[in-house]
Amino acid sequence: MEYIYSALVLHAAGKQVSEDAVAAILKSAGVEPDAARIKALTASLEGVNIDEAIASAMVASAPAAAAAPAHAAAAAPAKEEPKEEEAVSEEEAAAGLSALFG
Repeated sequence: MEYIYSALVLHAAGKQVSEDAVAAILKSAGVEPDAARIKALTASLEGVNIDEAIASAMVASAPAAAAAPAHAAAAAPAKEEPKEEEAVSEEEAAAGLSALFG
């Protein structure tokens, strides 16, 4: 998520979402940047209007949030087992980000 957040920070600041800029933000936050993930992120955002993607995501999530029962928020969350992270190829990462933003 920190990769997407860095792109959103750059966009909010009016800066270009480039590989170097994303890497700089990640480094400043104490995250060791992964060049393949950064490349997949920037490639998937090419030609995407981030403002429109955010607006459409907000509209799509509003009905789901309204449909959730009020008592579900008060229920105690179930304890989850820690999961090992799976390796994701560059193509899978690009496809996932492409689906997310457009």
